[in-house]
Amino acid sequence: MTYEFFARTDRGRVRSNNEDAVAFDRDAQLAILADGMGGYNAGEVASAMATTFIRSEMARWLTQMGKAAQVVDVRKALEICVENANHAVLGASLSNPQYAGMGTTLVVGVFRGDRLILGHVGDSRCYRLRDGVLQQITRDHSWLQEQVDAGFLTPQQAAASGNRNLVTRALGVEPHVQMEVNEFQVAPHDLFLMCSDGLTDMVSDADLAEILRASVPLQDKATLLIDTANAQGGRDNISVLLVQTTARGKKRGFMSRWVRTA
Repeated sequence: MTYEFFARTDRGRVRSNNEDAVAFDRDAQLAILADGMGGYNAGEVASAMATTFIRSEMARWLTQMGKAAQVVDVRKALEICVENANHAVLGASLSNPQYAGMGTTLVVGVFRGDRLILGHVGDSRCYRLRDGVLQQITRDHSWLQEQVDAGFLTPQQAAASGNRNLVTRALGVEPHVQMEVNEFQVAPHDLFLMCSDGLTDMVSDADLAEILRASVPLQDKATLLIDTANAQGGRDNISVLLVQTTARGKKRGFMSRWVRTA
């Protein structure tokens, strides 16, 4: 399995600064997206710290381990790395008054062969497009999602609510971060979309699917996603990280080539 990565972030049409951050490492097959929160520019600091720390530390570990790392090892390393990033962001928040209360959502994926180890905190999401069907494979850690899960709100009522941005988990706000980690099988031609809520608050899942199904390069899909969110109002920062999978062609042996040409 081979992977193609493309990321883009945009300030949107309302915010004066961009508190989102995206990063990826092609060699390590690692993708990270964060949506910061906090007064002044503190959200910017939190998301940048998280993505930079995780990219550096996780990519270093993956490179050192190489193919020897099993999926269970990758999962454990990811949990440790994110916990250390949490301590770094929280430490900066506690030691710098201008950063007090800052934090960030997070979605991070490690692609290993035909497996995806996916961790997330908060309401930044990951979707998978497979055979033309779009599926959200993360579950929001938000007040609204809890109300839906408890049966107090329908998904339609939640979508129309004004309390969309109340997250129940974030990185950098408590001594221990509650990251949810799941593992997924990856199929040839799967397309993964990681995104901040600046995209999903503005663009419906149906429109996301239509754009992702378009037969255009990843960078054009990213541009279409962001342009659509901005056309709908662009009320928040908008970030997208796309990962396209392709099956690596297998080399045929001498006998199979001889039989085919005989």
